[in-house]
Amino acid sequence: MAQQVENVKEQIREFVQEAAQRKGVSEVTDDQSLVESGVIDSLGIFRLVAFLEESFRVRIGDEEIVGENFETIAGIERFVLKKLSR
Repeated sequence: MAQQVENVKEQIREFVQEAAQRKGVSEVTDDQSLVESGVIDSLGIFRLVAFLEESFRVRIGDEEIVGENFETIAGIERFVLKKLSR
């Protein structure tokens, strides 16, 4: 499980870093706001949700697409781990 937990964060970080580079942002920390830094916009949220659903085989409902779940890499990781533990 510990390996899976670390793998979750790495996969999320890799996806976010690629999105950041497309937006001209060179580095993103785990606690940096992805929206405020311009890494993730409204279209980016949907790409992120699709990535998470496909990569981790979780179902994300519209009501779960809120700031606290998708604001930071760390927040996304917590959200995905919570979904995986159900």
